[in-house]
Amino acid sequence: MKNNKSYIGITFIILVFGIFVVPKIIDRISNDTITEGNRLNKVKIGVLTTNTDSGLVKFSKVPEFNFRNQDSLELGNSFFEGKVYVVEFFFTTCPTICPIMTESMLQIEDKFGDLENFAIASFTINPVYDTPSILKEYKATHGIKSKNWQMLTGSHDDIMKLANKGFNLYAAMEDKAPGGFEHSGMFALVDKNGFIRSRKDEYGNPILCYRGITETSKDELGEVIGTSYHQLTELKQDILKLLKE
Repeated sequence: MKNNKSYIGITFIILVFGIFVVPKIIDRISNDTITEGNRLNKVKIGVLTTNTDSGLVKFSKVPEFNFRNQDSLELGNSFFEGKVYVVEFFFTTCPTICPIMTESMLQIEDKFGDLENFAIASFTINPVYDTPSILKEYKATHGIKSKNWQMLTGSHDDIMKLANKGFNLYAAMEDKAPGGFEHSGMFALVDKNGFIRSRKDEYGNPILCYRGITETSKDELGEVIGTSYHQLTELKQDILKLLKE
């Protein structure tokens, strides 16, 4: 008799699971939200929609900002209105990944730099040293010609907040790091209306931002165990899509 009651109890639980839980799982699979949820659990900016004409995911809007550019001019979101633009966080004395990021961004400039509706925003995370004159010198030294490639400096706290919370791109002061700072080697892509955009990876996860450099992972013995290649080709493709929107 006890066995019969146990079977009845188990059957009831399975029935409830089938009625209430399975349809929700099926709905998430059909709407491609399982992988997105897992991917974005740690992301601080929200997804608005994955259904766009370009096929690119639309995240939340870039927060309001206002800094000084390399010509000491006040410049904020309004400058980028109506433009597709790429964002990076760097500093001019960076001895590690920044020179590589700049070379990568020069490839982007070479393809799109002459367009009026395209821009690049390079925010320094070391604004104490990177004054407008230093940024202007950096542009000249690296052969940056596009008038729409803006290098921006301002309040340290505001820039760090914009990086970490606005774009979800890591940046921080770190005495033990080369140059005194740690930061992401990723580029963010923004559409003409100020929304952060990205493609999905092969598993259907929004990538959020694009690798601006090729990175290798090493084990404790220093042996290379993996390589993450830059995503400049993908970034160029997606810039073209947004220019057509």
